[in-house]
Amino acid sequence: MCDRMQTLVIYIHGKGGNVKEAQHYQSILSDSVVAGFDYKSQTPYEAKAEFSNLYDVYSKGYKRVILVANSIGAYLAMNALAEKKIYKALFISPIVDMERLIKDMMKRADITEAELEKKREIITKFGEKISWEYLSYVRNNPIRWNILTYILYGGKDNLTSKETMTGFADRIGAALTIMEDGEHRFHRDEEKKFLDKWIKTSIS
Repeated sequence: MCDRMQTLVIYIHGKGGNVKEAQHYQSILSDSVVAGFDYKSQTPYEAKAEFSNLYDVYSKGYKRVILVANSIGAYLAMNALAEKKIYKALFISPIVDMERLIKDMMKRADITEAELEKKREIITKFGEKISWEYLSYVRNNPIRWNILTYILYGGKDNLTSKETMTGFADRIGAALTIMEDGEHRFHRDEEKKFLDKWIKTSIS
């Protein structure tokens, strides 16, 4: 394990999460300093600036920075922090194909691209806001990520298929760990234990 005073672990929560989740990672990574991003961004273009600024403030004085990011937090991090000096990244159920996810939501809500382009934003019956600006940004800014990465994926993830996750991991050279009966959100006791063990192993 790297020296505590030289290593910072940055935690980025997913949708519906909060910065307090970082406290759990501090409890299992006692040999590192853990800090969570208390971010406000809802889109990748907002996160581009906010995450970059937060990284610069938090990482000052540390020799190594390790990134731990969850779900859409991982997608936002890859969009915003690809050029930063990050020692390694650990992604939990990352969103790796945002365009496909948006198009899946559009299909579920019976929304065409022409309709979305005309209306700019549509609130679906299942509560998700779909934005033409967001979809356009995703298409024009594909993920380019060359940082040493470890991915934890649940075989029952309902947002990203195993084929998509495997393809992404292969493309960026990431080490992929699959918990076959795990879901997108690692919240059950057995999932939490699996996650904690994976974190400790991958971060060392």
